[in-house]
Amino acid sequence: MIALSNLIRALARADWDAADALVIKIDRDGWAGGLQVIGAAFALAVNEHFGANATPTDVAAFVSMIRAAYQKLDCLPALEMEHLIQAALGEPELADPIAAVDMLGIEIFVLGHLLPLAHLTPAELDEFVAEAEQLAAEYM
Repeated sequence: MIALSNLIRALARADWDAADALVIKIDRDGWAGGLQVIGAAFALAVNEHFGANATPTDVAAFVSMIRAAYQKLDCLPALEMEHLIQAALGEPELADPIAAVDMLGIEIFVLGHLLPLAHLTPAELDEFVAEAEQLAAEYM
């Protein structure tokens, strides 16, 4: 679980080298609990960023913006990204048809954009990671 927490911290700092190294380490060691921890962090970050009144148009505009920044993003389809964000905002059925491996990649990618935008202090990041771990523990 420490590697997962460190991955969230690396994403928040936009430390892509550390994030890549941690993903490789987690791949090698296994993602035990990873779907839950990353999923919980994703849900928390999405809800913090978008708020309760987000519309599908808001979500689509965000996805369009981050996809525009990466020309070679064909591996992460826009519709699935939008559906995962909307699922985190209260429409969980939209995530049902998305494969777990695709879900994980999309969540990590979106977290890599949302967390740096939040400009969390070290104490806030500690609270965020603790909340994500606690939320994940409820589903493990």
